[in-house]
Amino acid sequence: MRIVGGRHRGRRLAAPGGKTIRPSSDRLREALFNILLHGDFPAVEGAEVLDAFAGTGAFGLEALSRGAARATFIDRDISWVRRNAEELDETGAVSIAGDVLSPPQAEKPAEIAFLDPPYGLGLAAPALVALRAAGWIGPASCTIVEIGRGETLDAPDFSVIRQRDYGAARLLFLEARGPPSPGPSRKREGGR
Repeated sequence: MRIVGGRHRGRRLAAPGGKTIRPSSDRLREALFNILLHGDFPAVEGAEVLDAFAGTGAFGLEALSRGAARATFIDRDISWVRRNAEELDETGAVSIAGDVLSPPQAEKPAEIAFLDPPYGLGLAAPALVALRAAGWIGPASCTIVEIGRGETLDAPDFSVIRQRDYGAARLLFLEARGPPSPGPSRKREGGR
C-alpha cells in the first residue's frame, strides 16, 4: 500500500498482516481524490480532514500529502497511524485513541470527513450520528463513507450526493441535512 499522490507519492505505508485492518486500496483512494478534485467539493489543499476508523491512516495521510492543513485520526488503535505519520515526517497528523461511536468534542467541523468502518457491522450510521453530535461533521462538511459494496446506509440526517463502487467497496459522498440528531448518551465513569 502506497500514497498515490502529492508530495509523498509512492511512499509505502505500514499495515499489519492478517485481517485486523482492511485499508482502502490505492485504486479506491486515487479515485476518491480525483472525485474530490474534479467535483463540487471542498478543496483538499488547506483543508481540515477527519479520518475516522483510521486503521493505517491511509486516507488522512493521503490528504496531508496533497496539501491538507491537518488530519485528525480517530481509532481505538492508532499505533499504525502514528507509525506511518512518523515515517512520512508528517507534522499535520493528530491522533486520537478512542471509540468513533463516542468521540470527543471537536474544536470545529472537518471540511472533509472520511469514515471507513469494518464492513458488515452496521457501524457507519451510528458513527455519523455520533461524529455530527460531537461537532466533527457540520453542514458544510463533505462526508465520505466507505462500506461494503452489498451494504446500504440508513442515515436519515444525511443525503447521498454521489455513490461509486470499486471492487468490494462502495463510496458514499454525503451531505448533512437539518439539525443534528442527539448523539449517544455518555456515561461518566470514574469521576471524569
